[in-house]
Amino acid sequence: MNANPSRRPYTAVLVVPTGIGAAVGGYAGDALPVARAIASVVDTLITHPNVMNGAQLYWPLPNACYVEGYGLDQFAAGRWGLRPVHRNRIGLVLDAAIEDDLRWRHLQAADAARATLGLDLTDYVVTDAPLGVELRTAASGATWGTIQRPDSLLRAAERAIAAGANAIAVVARFPEDTDAETLQDYRQGHGVDPLAGAEAVISHLVVRTLQVPCAHAPALSPLPLDPSISPKSAAEELGYTFLPCVLAGLSRAPQFLTEPALGYLGGQSSPTLWADQVDAIVVPASACGGSALLSLGWRSLAIAVEANSTALNVSPEALSIPAVRVSSYLEAVGLLAAHRAGVHPQALTAQMPQIQVLSSP
Repeated sequence: MNANPSRRPYTAVLVVPTGIGAAVGGYAGDALPVARAIASVVDTLITHPNVMNGAQLYWPLPNACYVEGYGLDQFAAGRWGLRPVHRNRIGLVLDAAIEDDLRWRHLQAADAARATLGLDLTDYVVTDAPLGVELRTAASGATWGTIQRPDSLLRAAERAIAAGANAIAVVARFPEDTDAETLQDYRQGHGVDPLAGAEAVISHLVVRTLQVPCAHAPALSPLPLDPSISPKSAAEELGYTFLPCVLAGLSRAPQFLTEPALGYLGGQSSPTLWADQVDAIVVPASACGGSALLSLGWRSLAIAVEANSTALNVSPEALSIPAVRVSSYLEAVGLLAAHRAGVHPQALTAQMPQIQVLSSP
């Protein structure tokens, strides 16, 4: 996309935190249209699985980097680089708690990804103990969770890496006893995803410990048919597994470079991305406390989207982050296009005040 060799590529980060009830991006891949639109006006988009994952649905974006949340935070802080790849070999880790029939559904999804999409997977690994996923809800309404056997998860991931994997897809058995009202609200396009916070804990653990791309898909029994399901949640109603989008995303996820000096050996021709190359970051206006924005918000254009309400109430002003507030993602896309073109946004409006003398110090 960078047709002008005198201009460096324009890089934007799109963050929609998981498990906080985001009006856009809090459901089943419903922020993917936002990612598609932003990707069309930037050279490189860096985003994370919560934005890109839509269960059976996904959309390949050649200029998008699919980066797990912990890895994205490390990148934003300047500690890790992102090295694009042509292909990853994915190791599939299945929770020992998954019942036989449900396990077969996930294995068939993996085989379908190999045969129909041409993805490269190692043989799968089953954890040596049930992972024991537990779901929690914070006072704000945001969700989180724990696993009782993180050691079993890491041993399984290490076995997959030893077999040649350089990215890890995890399928953990999630509890079926989710609060009925909370689940119904989610299916109707309201409230907070009861699973999302725990999913983030699982992928964070693998990425933090093993420094490889990772994403998670929950294993659940199919829910009864409900003709009133919201379009925002409908992607999760299409099959027995949420694994396809995870495998598609991981297949081209950039590798993490944890030694900064190595990233500069190629000079200007090095494809590795570092935080100082980020031009803009887009976040919900009420969810500005995330690590990525705290790292990038003072040196990149920070765009806070007011229409994407969440269960949180952390504004950019409360943290003294010099963000530009916009009403919607439509406006955010326009602001990114103007920023990339070097056009001051005010020049696109009917009002242009006269230039003023600089006041004395």
